[in-house]
Amino acid sequence: MNSPLLQLLVLAGIAVFLILRLRSVLGTRDGFEKSSVPGAEQPARATQRRPEFEVIEGGPDEDITDHVPQGSDAADALARMKSADPDFSVSEFLQGARGAYEMILMAFEKGDMESVKPFLAEDVYESFDEVVREREAQGLTIEAEFVGVREVSVVDATFDTSSRLGEVTVRLVGELTSVVKNAEGEVIEGSPTEVRRQKDVWTFARVMGSDDPNWQLVATSE
Repeated sequence: MNSPLLQLLVLAGIAVFLILRLRSVLGTRDGFEKSSVPGAEQPARATQRRPEFEVIEGGPDEDITDHVPQGSDAADALARMKSADPDFSVSEFLQGARGAYEMILMAFEKGDMESVKPFLAEDVYESFDEVVREREAQGLTIEAEFVGVREVSVVDATFDTSSRLGEVTVRLVGELTSVVKNAEGEVIEGSPTEVRRQKDVWTFARVMGSDDPNWQLVATSE
């Protein structure tokens, strides 16, 4: 076999090897690669993804579904509240409820209900104030320190379309130290170092869209 023919066969063999090697490498790639040719028709997989983005954009309001089940009566009421008052946010409301809980609870413990009267419905104020007056009549005083809120969560919500009155019922769990002393200053209950847990279910109400941004405490239960 002459030398030129041998060289040709060697080069042909190398070319076949390189082609097979290239195919094996390209065959390991996963996923879709966008065509580099402008205006080229895209594969069906790319166009089929478009409705998924539309569903996400128009999906559930996470400000609501983070706190109550999607499709529940409470979720529907909260959605109508937001429609009546675009500035309303469930998450921000819960932050406000957390602050109101500390403020009202400590006012009750210290016997200073007058300072929180604007934030209480009349019957709620009278119930709290009656307990405070009975306590004072017995010569009892309370020394309390608020530690923090462990839980604040939405229990229920309602919205009256005609009056635009929205009500949100919230479960609150707070922690505080509390000491009850008699008229002689003797401790008869509690400890200044023992943290006790306070559990309440409070309902706040507000006319949605009104100029007054404050919510009122309209009902309490355990």
